[in-house]
Amino acid sequence: MTAVPRRRMVPAYLATGGRARAGADGFERLTVLFATGAEQPAALTELEAEHRRLWELLRPGALTVVEAAAHLRLPVSATVFLAADLVEAGCLHARAPIPRAQQTDRSLVERLLVGLRTLR
Repeated sequence: MTAVPRRRMVPAYLATGGRARAGADGFERLTVLFATGAEQPAALTELEAEHRRLWELLRPGALTVVEAAAHLRLPVSATVFLAADLVEAGCLHARAPIPRAQQTDRSLVERLLVGLRTLR
């Protein structure tokens, strides 16, 4: 039997400072987060260890809020708080998720195919 990974012992509300609302609106589960630069910003030293962990995680590249939460082993809602704080401090950038592409009209594709076949 394999060992079950241990859960965090620190409650998620401690990572958020006990707040109930994030500082920035518009964060979704698929919002893309990325660090502002390779050098550690001065504002980061004034924040908690969880904030620094999130920034370190995002320094090599971008992740969605959900992916970052999984790496940090925090709930998505707590990760939104951390990300909002870092965006507000200028340590991270957040980009809205890419909208899902619209379905292509099947009749348009069929007419295009017919047109291409007549060019032979």
